[in-house]
Amino acid sequence: MAGPTLRAATVALLRRVPYFARLPTAELTQLARLCASRRLDPGQTIFEEGQPCRGLYIVADGHVEVRQVSLRGREQVFHTEGPGATLGEAPLFDCGGYIATAVAVEAATVVFLPRTEVIDLCRRRPVVALAMLETMARRLRRFAGIVSDLAFHPVTERLARHLEAAAAGPVTAGAHIDVRLTQTQLAARLGTVRELVARAFAQLEANGVITRNRTHVVVRDPARLIALARGDGAATRDV
Repeated sequence: MAGPTLRAATVALLRRVPYFARLPTAELTQLARLCASRRLDPGQTIFEEGQPCRGLYIVADGHVEVRQVSLRGREQVFHTEGPGATLGEAPLFDCGGYIATAVAVEAATVVFLPRTEVIDLCRRRPVVALAMLETMARRLRRFAGIVSDLAFHPVTERLARHLEAAAAGPVTAGAHIDVRLTQTQLAARLGTVRELVARAFAQLEANGVITRNRTHVVVRDPARLIALARGDGAATRDV
């Protein structure tokens, strides 16, 4: 029973992937037979930047972080993906290495589909290829946003945007925001270093925008926080 049960679970996972969702069940079942499942411990690497791309990975459960690390150890997190997300599309087509490293941030399971099978499927089913292009285009826009942030927006603005996004609801006076990331982890997402994140928090507090107690942030001036998140030059003048 283990084999058919596992295969049925893999078919269900493939159906969650937008570019496989329209395939008939028989074709999904055939793809599932070609897949291999891999269990990961927290911190375990799925693939590393520069390694040859052997195929497509799909997150079955848990969460995976895609990031680059400089020679000096500075980290930049591009995105975090959960169940149903795919990893490593771009190098499938240019035959280059992976452009970043994928690491499990918690216990996770990924399913692997060999490159040759993905390419053959794209040739047979142009709708799959077009859907993969759409996924890659969205990620390209996200990367362009990261580049824009690093080039044009100071750390305080980036932190304000992160806090606004992390709020459970509308950003109002007295709104509580739970910042669970360490300052080192937050720096990796904001494209900076821990010391500058600490300084940005201190600036926001000193200017009455927020108050903070370890991982707990309370919004004191929501209009100012939102303006900072939008890159309002007037709001950033003394922050």
